[in-house]
Amino acid sequence: MKYFVQLCRIVVGVLFILSGLIKLNDPLGFSFKLEEYFSPAVLDLPFLEPYALAIALFVVILEVILGITLLLGYQIRLTLWTLLGTIVFFTFLTFYSAYFNKVTDCGCFGDAVKLTPWESFSKDLILLVLILILIWGRKHLKPLGSAAFRLGTTAIALLACIWFGNHVLNHLPVVDFRPYHVGANIMEGMEIPEGAPRAVYEYDWKFNIDGTEKIITTLGDYPDVDGEFVGLEGTREIQAGYEPPIHDFTLEFNGIDLAGSILQRRNLLLVVAYDLNKSHKEAFEAVKILTDSALSLGYSVAGLSASSAGETGNLRQQYGLNFPFYFTDMTALKTIVRSNPGVLKLQEGTIVQKLHYNDLKTLSLPKLSDSEKYPQELKSYLDSIMVLDQKYRGEFSPETWGKQVKIDQQNMVAVDSIIGQYGYPGTSLVGPGTDRAAWYVIQHSERIDEFLPQIQVAAETGELPYRLYAMMLDRSLMGQGLPQKYGTQGMSYFMNTPEEINLIWPIENPENVNALRAAAGFNQTVEESTADLFGEGTAYIQYTLEEVAEIEEKQNKTKY
Repeated sequence: MKYFVQLCRIVVGVLFILSGLIKLNDPLGFSFKLEEYFSPAVLDLPFLEPYALAIALFVVILEVILGITLLLGYQIRLTLWTLLGTIVFFTFLTFYSAYFNKVTDCGCFGDAVKLTPWESFSKDLILLVLILILIWGRKHLKPLGSAAFRLGTTAIALLACIWFGNHVLNHLPVVDFRPYHVGANIMEGMEIPEGAPRAVYEYDWKFNIDGTEKIITTLGDYPDVDGEFVGLEGTREIQAGYEPPIHDFTLEFNGIDLAGSILQRRNLLLVVAYDLNKSHKEAFEAVKILTDSALSLGYSVAGLSASSAGETGNLRQQYGLNFPFYFTDMTALKTIVRSNPGVLKLQEGTIVQKLHYNDLKTLSLPKLSDSEKYPQELKSYLDSIMVLDQKYRGEFSPETWGKQVKIDQQNMVAVDSIIGQYGYPGTSLVGPGTDRAAWYVIQHSERIDEFLPQIQVAAETGELPYRLYAMMLDRSLMGQGLPQKYGTQGMSYFMNTPEEINLIWPIENPENVNALRAAAGFNQTVEESTADLFGEGTAYIQYTLEEVAEIEEKQNKTKY
C-alpha cells in the first residue's frame, strides 16, 4: 500500500504540474475557455467574464504549485484537501460539458492535448479516485528534504510561475500548439485528405403505411416502402467525420470569401484584432508605422477582425491605416494569435513570423526585388493579355474587328481561369499596371454583371483603381437600360443622313455627378469628359431615358 500511495502521489503531482504549465504557457487561451463556461448558454455567470483572465492565471498557477507541494510533501494536509476541492470542481465542469454537450473541449491541457468532453470527465474521475486514495493513505506521504528546502522550492516555483505568466501575456506563448503556429501553411491546414472519413448521419422518415404513421430510419437513402411520405422528422450524427485542423478561416469582404486569393500572395502581413472594443488601441500607432513601411517595400497588408465594417472604418480613419479589413470568425482570430492586435508575416500562406504588439520592432522586412514581389510568370501572362486586348481595338474594319473578337474570347477564357485560381489578380498579387489586365478583358466582354461584385471588392480593398470599377458599373447599368452613376459611358447615334448625335448616357444624379467622379478618382468633370470623348466643342447635355428611347426609335444605333 505504501508504494501504491507513492505511485498515486507521483501520477497526480506530475499531471497537475503538466496541466498547469501547459495552460500557463497560454493563459489567454484558458481564459477564453472560461469565458465560454461563464456565458449565458453554459453556466450563465456573465458577471465573471471580465475576470476570466485573472481567474485563469490563479487556477493554472494553483495547479502547478499543488503538484509541486504534493511531490515535496509540503503542507500536505492543506495540499490534499485543496487538491480534492479543485478536482471536484473540475469533475463537475467536465461532467456538465459532456452530459449537456455545452463545451466541446474543456481546455484541460490547452491546445497541446485535445480531449472530448467524456474523455475529460473520465480523466478527472480517475484523478478524483487517486486523490481520495492519497487522503486515505496520507500517513505514507513523507516530506522531502528540510522544511526550509520545501518552503524555498515552493516560493521559487511560485515566483517563476508569476514571471512566466507575465512574460507570455506581454509577448506570445513560448510553445505554440495551435494549427496557426510558425511554419504552418493555412491553406494546407484547411485541406481534407483523400479518403478521410466522412460524417455519418441517420435520417428519420415518416410514412403513412396502411393508415398508421411509422418512422423509417436510414443512413440517408430514401426508404423503399409502400406508403405515403409524410415528412423528414430529423437527422442526427452517429459518426463524426474528419475535421481539418483549420476549418473556420475566412477573409470576407462584402460577403465574399477572399481567403483563397489573399493567402496566395507572396509577401503578406496580417494585422489581427479579434475585437476592436477590447484592442490595445495605442498599439495601432506602431501598427501604422510598421504597415506603411511594409507597403512602401512592396508587401501586401490586410487587417482581420470580427468587428463591424463601421468599427474597422473608424479605426482606419483614426489611425490613418492604409490597408483594408476583412471579416473573420472571432474564435478563429483568438486562435491565430494571442495578441489584440497581433501581426503575422506570411509567404504564400505559410506563417513565417508571428508577433505580439509589444514586439513589432522585431519584424523582419527585407527590401523586395520585383521578382520577389510578384509571381513573374503570372504577371508576364497578364501583361501579354493586356497587349492582345488592345491589338486591333483602334481599327474598325470588319476584318480586324473579327480578329479582335476572337482574341477577346480567348482572353476571357484565360482570365476566367486565373480568377478561379487566384481571385481577382489585383495590385498585391501582380503589381500596379498589371492589375488592370483582367479588368480590360471583362470590360470588353458580355460577362460584366457576373464579375462586377469581384471588381467592386477589388476596388474597395485597393487592389484596383476605384474609377475602373465606376466605369464598369456604369457600363453594367447602361446595359440594363438604367441611368449610370458616374457619367463615364457615351453613345453615338447615326441617322440615315450624315447627321450624328453624340451623348452621355443618362445619369442618375447629374447635379452631383462631378463630386462623385472626383471621389472615385476621375480628374475630369463630366463636361470635360464629354469633350474628350466626342471631340472638342461637344457640349454635355442632360438626357433622360425617355429622350434617348425616342432617339433610338428614329435612328440606327451603334455603340460608341
